[in-house]
Amino acid sequence: MNDTTPTIVLIHGAFADASGYAGLIEHLAAHGYPVVAPPNPLRGLASDADSIRTRVAAIDGPVVLVGHSYGGAVMGAVAAGLPNVIGQVYLAAFGLDVGEDCLTIQKSYPASLLATENAPTSYDAPGAPGGPDLYIKEKRFREVFAGDSSVATARAMFATQRPLAAFAFTQAATVRGWDSTPTWYLVSTDDNSISPKLQEFMAARMNAHTESIQASHTAFVAQPQAVALFIEKAVEDFISRSDA
Repeated sequence: MNDTTPTIVLIHGAFADASGYAGLIEHLAAHGYPVVAPPNPLRGLASDADSIRTRVAAIDGPVVLVGHSYGGAVMGAVAAGLPNVIGQVYLAAFGLDVGEDCLTIQKSYPASLLATENAPTSYDAPGAPGGPDLYIKEKRFREVFAGDSSVATARAMFATQRPLAAFAFTQAATVRGWDSTPTWYLVSTDDNSISPKLQEFMAARMNAHTESIQASHTAFVAQPQAVALFIEKAVEDFISRSDA
């Protein structure tokens, strides 16, 4: 690796925080990649993107963005207009077109378990324009979110889950982020949070290089080495394109 090695920025999604990337960071760092995993506020699509964009814009040198789940929607908004971003990697993530939001894009596909296993708070989401916070219910958390992780790991993920403001899930995208850079997409075939068929649709329409992994919604927790290898291949592709 050298001074032009891209910094990999990991953007976490809803019901989680950046600590879920610990195994992934270990593998990427061992191969010489600088990694940053900033907190995603989960308050609103536009404001979340503004928060992450500030961090990415301050990085000296090329950047590869990696987004999981709702973090993919945020990533698309971040990438638009940032010249240091050379590529985007979607991990079972939302890739929104202008005018779409994370709720309505799912309506043409079979409902995921997440649709019935989330619960709103009785109060408005702090820091969001309105509406409640959403959590995944405890009873089926592992099945919904982390089916290929151990019971102990899933229990810890449930206990530490970060709520998503309902406003963030329903705020429409104002940019189509995948137009600005090449994209890679990793489809989780056993995903109970976002339909694998929807993942395939989003990957196809952005003309992403697409691969599949037999994994739950959080493949990077249960199979960090495999996901790290996928990201590293994507980075190599992005570098070759930017050097061309």
